[in-house]
Amino acid sequence: MRVAIVGQQLARGASGGIGTYIMGLLRALGSLTQSKEPDVTLFGSVPRGSQPQGEWDWVRPKALGQRIEPRLVVPAWDLGLGGVPAGFDVVHAPSLALPPTKAPAVVVVNDIAWRKVPDTFPRRGRLWHDMALSRALRKAAAFVVPSEESAADLIGAGASRSAVRVIEYGVDHLAPADDAGAEKLLVSLGVTGPFVLSVGTLEPRKNLRLLSEAWRLARSSLGEEWRLVVIGPRGWGDGLEPGPAMVLGGMVSPEILTSLYHKASMLAYVPLLEGYGLPPLEAMACSTPVVASPMPSTRGAALEVDPHSVHSVTEGIVALATDAATREHFVALGRSRVHSLTWEATARHHLELWREVAR
Repeated sequence: MRVAIVGQQLARGASGGIGTYIMGLLRALGSLTQSKEPDVTLFGSVPRGSQPQGEWDWVRPKALGQRIEPRLVVPAWDLGLGGVPAGFDVVHAPSLALPPTKAPAVVVVNDIAWRKVPDTFPRRGRLWHDMALSRALRKAAAFVVPSEESAADLIGAGASRSAVRVIEYGVDHLAPADDAGAEKLLVSLGVTGPFVLSVGTLEPRKNLRLLSEAWRLARSSLGEEWRLVVIGPRGWGDGLEPGPAMVLGGMVSPEILTSLYHKASMLAYVPLLEGYGLPPLEAMACSTPVVASPMPSTRGAALEVDPHSVHSVTEGIVALATDAATREHFVALGRSRVHSLTWEATARHHLELWREVAR
């Protein structure tokens, strides 16, 4: 069985959760399959310098040439250009960016947030996602979603119930901690005392403006030495203004991010909507307690707060920072939650689905 996994997301400077998903799946498949079954190839126009560790073969989009800019590839797919070459049994798209293909396609849909919280997406983004979802509903043989909530939303949008498979993601992908690098970053940001960590793209859906207001109120109870450290690339929308209480660390290496998870007093993650939510699981894997919006990934292992209420978020932060018993409770719940979430298990479920689709 030959499987092409669409790897175009890896061409972006900030590949985000989709990039984490691709690499977690690839590495698990590599350890699972000692034979050539399946034969996995990455598909996309990705500069050779960005190929992950040179481990995986790449095939370029046909008729687009070797040198097309990665940012132009998805628009070309939208026009029906640059399709997957023949010879694959399954094409697996980790997002709604589905290239033209004659092979049966499996498409990952994490959520339909652009319909549920439309004000947090630019108009152009909403239009593209609607177009891409309509195309996937017409052409995909099957869908992968990370949660029952996302499955219900996708079925409500028109997917056949029998075509939707719920497969949770792994969390055993964290890189070894670079404590020296993390300490250097924190010092450069003026963080020398305890801090709360937030991880994610700086965009309206992540609700960082409300988090910053809640943090301002919480810090008055915790002390002036506390900081909120926000890690992640800039997305769209009005930018956050850093100050003495909140600092923006930008993008960091996977090794530094692991260390920051360990060093943080907690992770605060309060998006308006999340189809799954990997950062809370990554924090839990580092034995760091989490205060978060209700979301599928945490399943009650985080201290849940109302993402529309500054008061609720403030109370959650203060509780985790000041109550040792509460902290220990959520650290234990977090460890239990992530214990069985491995990319090997995720890969096995993908293999089963691909074989069904290929048949």
